[in-house]
Amino acid sequence: MSRTIVKVGMASCGIAAGGGPVFDKLHSLLDGRDDVEVKKVGCIGFCYKEPLVEIEKDGVCVTYGEVDSALAEEIVEKHIDQGQILKEHVVLNNSAEAPENPRLENQVRIVLRNTGLIDPENIDEYIAREGYRGLEKALKEMTPMQVIQEILDSGLRGRGGAGFPTGLKWKFAHLAKADKKYFVCNADEGDPGAFMDRSVLEGDPHSVLEGMAVGAYAIGADEGIIYCRAEYPLAIKHLNRALEQARERGFLGDNIMGTGFSFDIHIKEGAGAFVCGEETAMIASIEGKRGMPRPRPPFPANSGIFGKPTNINNVETLANIPWIITHGSGEFSKYGIGKSRGTKVFALAGKINKGGLAEVPMGMPLRDVIFDVAGGIPNNRKFKAVQLGGPSGGCLPEELLDTPVDYESINATGAIMGSGGMVVMDETTCIVDVAKFFLSFVQKESCGKCPFCRIGTKRMLEILERISEGNGSHEDLDLLAELAVQIKDGSLCGLGQTAPNPVLTTLKYFKEEYLAHIDDKKCPAKVCTTLIHYSIDPEKCIGCTKCARNCPVDAITGEVKKLHVINDDICVRCGKCIEVCPVGAVTVE
Repeated sequence: MSRTIVKVGMASCGIAAGGGPVFDKLHSLLDGRDDVEVKKVGCIGFCYKEPLVEIEKDGVCVTYGEVDSALAEEIVEKHIDQGQILKEHVVLNNSAEAPENPRLENQVRIVLRNTGLIDPENIDEYIAREGYRGLEKALKEMTPMQVIQEILDSGLRGRGGAGFPTGLKWKFAHLAKADKKYFVCNADEGDPGAFMDRSVLEGDPHSVLEGMAVGAYAIGADEGIIYCRAEYPLAIKHLNRALEQARERGFLGDNIMGTGFSFDIHIKEGAGAFVCGEETAMIASIEGKRGMPRPRPPFPANSGIFGKPTNINNVETLANIPWIITHGSGEFSKYGIGKSRGTKVFALAGKINKGGLAEVPMGMPLRDVIFDVAGGIPNNRKFKAVQLGGPSGGCLPEELLDTPVDYESINATGAIMGSGGMVVMDETTCIVDVAKFFLSFVQKESCGKCPFCRIGTKRMLEILERISEGNGSHEDLDLLAELAVQIKDGSLCGLGQTAPNPVLTTLKYFKEEYLAHIDDKKCPAKVCTTLIHYSIDPEKCIGCTKCARNCPVDAITGEVKKLHVINDDICVRCGKCIEVCPVGAVTVE
């Protein structure tokens, strides 16, 4: 008798959507049955359909979306026991057509090859899918320089944002002479809207550990550190379990695989400071100091943690390494275009139909990522902009949607690839408000060391606040551009040097929206509260009183079945009246 495997998505997104009760229900219904195994897996990337449950039976894999306890019971009764697929709830089906099959067909999964498929707390499942094969090949068949050359030949560039060639970075650390070296994984993912690294750590932690071990062998390091923000408790839990298992199996520790190479890893929990994503600030934090950047050179490859040569790669970069060593640089480099090879993982968020994770070949146009992979804009609204690279990136308009996803093409627009956060906006988004949000973020996250970053971003934010309140001037736009140049030139680290990017790109591509705020005293997106006014259409109002009963500040008056009126002096523009009005009588001007 073949065994049925039931996989429940229990990454952070699955748990937040209610995956816990679904898992408990399935476990209680199937506990004790020898023909069925119930297990937890990570995120397959379809966050918008969580909780997800996959049934693997007789070689057929069927994934159900938006599963609750009642549907879980029905899945057991009809699919597992009777072999009847509940077609109306199917998301993916490997043996027949299914609604989301094309979404996966448009992707190439290297980094996400195991997430959502294996139990992240079971090392045997990782090993069964080529796990630690790359490490064995590197240690037993290759010299450190051969490993470095393989990574150079693959064209892999750092996926943390800068895009520096990974193999070259390793080569610098390899050539540095010292009695001790460190290999660090940067898991301090801090961009708003980004969750790629968290998902990999939660769903496939061993791929990162293996990538670190291969890299440590290449540069000659004996100690590894994963710098992970403490806000990722599930990722840290899975990492700790993976570390225990890797040591038990001899993939970490002394004399790994009998080759004489020794390497171990420990976790350093960060406090969640965005600036600690910068290498030298991270090094200071690891050393127990305040996380603040220092001038370079010397670069970490020569003088890093406690003055010793240190290599730092982010989670996504490291998850690529085992696959490249196992399959060869040529297999990896066949994906991508120009100097951007391989794939890129994106966290798709904002005003899109299918939020979640996607891994696409480098070179895919932004339009295909947003409208094919991410399902386009909900409610038939118009696309307005996409923010790439988080607070360090920029907003790109519709006319640039045919830009291919590669480092050089994205950089040419004024944005950056970044770590992979992609926030999509529609016509209801105010560009000035977006610029204000990102600048507020970097202003708060600035370590304060550089006056241009500490004070300059504050002055830029004050200007944006004036504009959003209708008190801006044309001179303010010139001043924003002037401050942006000064902050870029006068800041020590990447946080300050890139902080003006969201403002500069919005000024470049959406200047007319700034001018609407300044000249017309209007917010085209009807977002900026001091520039909009709520009213009730007397032709539509039916006097149901719902708006008055739900107004948090009692700004609406009127009797039952009679016209209601909004007091503009009291109204806080929260939008609750629009939300509850059954006939669409509330308007915004």
